[in-house]
Amino acid sequence: MKAIQLPGTLRALIVGAIGICAAALSGCVTATVQEVREAETGMTEGDRVVVLGRRHKTRSETETDFIACVSDQLTRKREPVNVMSEGEFVDSVFPWFEPLVAPLEVDDLSHVISKPLVAERIDEIGVRYLVWIEGHTERTAEAGRLTCNVISGAIPACIGFLTWDNDSNYEASIWDVTTGINAGRVSTEASGTSFVPAVVVPIPIIARVRQSACTTLSDQLQAFLVSES
Repeated sequence: MKAIQLPGTLRALIVGAIGICAAALSGCVTATVQEVREAETGMTEGDRVVVLGRRHKTRSETETDFIACVSDQLTRKREPVNVMSEGEFVDSVFPWFEPLVAPLEVDDLSHVISKPLVAERIDEIGVRYLVWIEGHTERTAEAGRLTCNVISGAIPACIGFLTWDNDSNYEASIWDVTTGINAGRVSTEASGTSFVPAVVVPIPIIARVRQSACTTLSDQLQAFLVSES
């Protein structure tokens, strides 16, 4: 097989990227979290939480798997939260949270849960807090090029360097059903850069941006909900 010669600039980019982020075969991610508290919170035995996302089949719809990730992580904390799944909740209060009629904004929640039939049903299933999450993850930039060819009969070989950035922005509003007020907000921002350097074999070095946002948001939500104050 003929050896592949790399231009000096491309070789330097690949070596630099691997040196910075490839130690654990994951990209570089930074995340921050903010909290605004407007009322005291706390949970007693039997209280349940449901995590909901914006559901209107638009670009701004919150990803279903992100909602599932936050719900799952809340149940796995050292002090776990009793979480009802989004699907189970939507079925229990049908049709008020179906995509075509679900609230568009967190402020619309008060109008929905104040309806006698809805309020009665939510009380029956033991939900104390509604966590309403808005946001999404998007690719914000990309650069580079990857070229693959078949050599020596049937052996694929690739050469090049790809990179892209992802940004996650999510805000969770915590609605206390028993008092009918918004107890506060928790938001997280995460960003990261992924790389695919290739010298014959591509080596994906992926930044788990959305996973990082899920972890930081669920950590802060758990602390907010079980606050001893």
